Order: sequence, then C-alpha cells, then structure tokens
Amino acid sequence: MDVKNTFLHGYLHEEIYMKLPSGMPTSSSSNVCRLRRSLYGLKQAPRSTTGIALLLVYVDDIIIIGTDCSLIMKFQQFLHATFHMKDLGQLTYFLGLEVHHWANGIFLNQHKYVQDLIAFAGLEDFSSVDTPMELNVKYRKDERNLLDDPTLYHSLVGSLIYLTTTRPDISYAIHQVSQFMSNPRHFHLAIVCCIVRYLRGSPTRGLFFPRGSSFQLSAYSDADWTGCPDTHCSTTGWCMFLDDALISWKCKKQDRVSKSSTEAEYRAMSTTCFEIIWLHGLLKEIGFS
Repeated sequence: MDVKNTFLHGYLHEEIYMKLPSGMPTSSSSNVCRLRRSLYGLKQAPRSTTGIALLLVYVDDIIIIGTDCSLIMKFQQFLHATFHMKDLGQLTYFLGLEVHHWANGIFLNQHKYVQDLIAFAGLEDFSSVDTPMELNVKYRKDERNLLDDPTLYHSLVGSLIYLTTTRPDISYAIHQVSQFMSNPRHFHLAIVCCIVRYLRGSPTRGLFFPRGSSFQLSAYSDADWTGCPDTHCSTTGWCMFLDDALISWKCKKQDRVSKSSTEAEYRAMSTTCFEIIWLHGLLKEIGFS
C-alpha cells in the first residue's frame, strides 16, 4: 500500500506563519499566511499526527504480511479510513526489490536494479566476468593515483551495497571496495567495474524462500588471516539458514589483529554465535520453537 502525501494530513497545534510563495499576488511584501496543516520540512510535521500515523511519517510505502486474510482486510480498511491510501495489490515490486510468487516458494531478486546499475556505470557493451574480484589479490588504500572526482565511485559503491539485499555473493567484494570510500584510486574504480561486469553475467540471480520449510536454524562461519594488507586484521564471514532459506549474512573486518589463523577462526565463530542467539530469541518471540 502507498500513503499519499503523508506529511500533509496532520493538523498543527501551534500558530505558525510563513511568507507567501513567490508569484502569489499580494498587496504588501509583509503579508504572511497562517498554516493550518503541516508541510514538508516543518519540524512539527512528524508530531502533527497521532497513533499509527507515527509509523507512516517517514515511509509512505507499506508491506502488509500475515496468514489471516480477514485481519489483513480489516487493517487495510482501517488505514483507508485514516489516510488517503492506494492499494497496490499483491507484492511484486518494492524499492527495487522484485518479488516472484512461485508454486513452491517466493523468489527475490533485483533484476531491473542491476540493469539500471550497469547502464549507469556505462558498461553495457563490456563482456561479463566469472568472479566479482580477482582471486588471491590484496588491495591497499594507497595503490596508484587518486581519482580526480570520486563521485562515480561513491555512487556505484552505494548502489552495490543496496544490491547485497538479494546478492550475498558480492558481499565480500563490496566489503573490500567500501574501505576505500574516503580516498578512492583509479585502481579501486576498476575493481568496482569488475563487480558490475560480474553482475552483467548473472542479472537475475537472487534468493529463494521455499514453502513448507522447517524452522531448523543453521549457521556457517569462516575467516581469512591477516587479509587486510593495511591493518593486518582478518575478515569474518558468516551466514544463517532457516532450513534451506538464507536469511542473514555478514562480512566484516575483525577489530584486532589475530596472532594465528586459529584465533581468527575463533573470533569468527564467536561473532556467529552472537547472531545465532539473537535469531533464536527472535524466532521464539514470534512463536516458533
């Protein structure tokens, strides 16, 4: 569902005046108008609505998920009665996320988002590559010449970070290039372009969530040893599955230097256990043993 003009629904409880917008006829330059309802930009706008409106103030696109269709319909009717709403029907597209409903489950990907990203990078005519990064190559912060304008680098890396929502296969590569955001080099931009070319060869890849899965929680962890040539810190990677469905993953540099590969692995396992405990508590809270 989509909320129309969220900030314009709340009545103001204070006297607020504003100058007339340019172009409006007025008899005096000192004329002002009093606001009855909130406007975008007012600090009072998020507080000018009550109850559930506080949930809608910053996000005007809503996904309603549940197993009780009658309860969902009642909730939709309540929203319609409270706000100007538009019902967009069954979820198929949300903020670049494509949702495909299959008989045996739900498939998520960002196909259009990938195609737009390839076009933005200007790599439509380049061939695809088999891996997002070169194997067994370590990248340094001060490698070769600085970019004259890092805007493209920042935009591409930011877009790729959002793409990891459905593409865990590029998480490690994105982790690497994100470390060079402050002073990117030409060589670092070439790595980012390599990631985009990798996506060109697999634009429809995504995540599949099968129906009828059990709620058996499984976790996997791994770590390199002194993988960062600048800090000599190791990198932790872990992923969580509910049965066959991948639900959580992370790639992060460890905060201290490990004296051995065994120590690096134990640090990765410890971080993974934190996530296991949190997910276990979350599943228990929403009713799954």
